Amino acid sequence: MSKTEEFSKESGAFERKLQNAKGTLETLMNPEITLEESVKAYEKGTKELQDAQKILEDAVLKINTIKAS
Repeated sequence: MSKTEEFSKESGAFERKLQNAKGTLETLMNPEITLEESVKAYEKGTKELQDAQKILEDAVLKINTIKAS
């Protein structure tokens, strides 16, 4: 896989994670959901954001590696 293809794949994954987190936020804003549903949605949203943060950190590391060489 080329560097460009790898970047595109990671970028798409990052975008999906953010979209999923936004969807979870919308769920949490629904006054009709139960406490149990809120907790599950919060856990899911937190996981999506952690995954997105990891992808972002990996990208920064790659950029710094490229700049250093």
